[in-house]
Amino acid sequence: MINHMTMPHLPWRDLLAASVELECIGVEFRNDLQTPLYSGEPPEEVAAEVRRQQLRIVGLSQVYPFNTWTDAIAEEVASLVATAKACGAETISLIPRNDGTQKGNGERQSNLRLALREICPVLEEAGMTALVEPLGFERSSLRSKMECIEAIEAVASRKQFLIVHDTFHHFLAGGGEFFPAWTGIVHISGVVDQGLQPSEMEDEHRVLVDGDDRLGNIEQISALIEGGYRGPLSFECFSPRTHALPNPVAEIRRSIEFISSQIQV
Repeated sequence: MINHMTMPHLPWRDLLAASVELECIGVEFRNDLQTPLYSGEPPEEVAAEVRRQQLRIVGLSQVYPFNTWTDAIAEEVASLVATAKACGAETISLIPRNDGTQKGNGERQSNLRLALREICPVLEEAGMTALVEPLGFERSSLRSKMECIEAIEAVASRKQFLIVHDTFHHFLAGGGEFFPAWTGIVHISGVVDQGLQPSEMEDEHRVLVDGDDRLGNIEQISALIEGGYRGPLSFECFSPRTHALPNPVAEIRRSIEFISSQIQV
């Protein structure tokens, strides 16, 4: 499937059309692109078009920084959940603070649990699941998937929260354990610049996955599948190089074919 960040210049209807052309199961929409979410059209119209195309809105992003709990963040969560319900999105995304603050041991765990505890009843009432995404950057306030899962288990359940396994962030965080049973979606992207140190890798370097990938996407996806993961894989490429592709659908298809040829299911 396709995260809107991979083709951010496409209007939402065109993203759906590209997904149909690529035989994807659906899309992830975002509220952090240059244009308003759904170009300002009512979410109910989006829901109707998604059903007509026989697709799914697997995720709707995002609330940031969800783990710095304030009245404003509470309002953002409630608003995103309401929009997700109206458009038929299956999940919302929660992104942790990523500016080098609130990283201290004890502080970050208590902030995370507070936010999860406050968000839980909103999700319960809506019958919705939120996907929490640990970010592998050293400046991130939530890098560890294990720490995230421990916090979820302390305040809620898998009915309310799952995690995102992002192959880029997994690599930046130093790898480690896989949690297929806790994973709600897998974000995939590659880094092919051979001159970058891992500490220098940023979102702008995230391109489509091919044979030059340095992140170990094939190994990560294989490990998740071997562990029982059967959920969606979503292309999430932030690179201007990918955004400028003259024929992104063809290039995404090429990446899908490459990955499929390497994965033994």
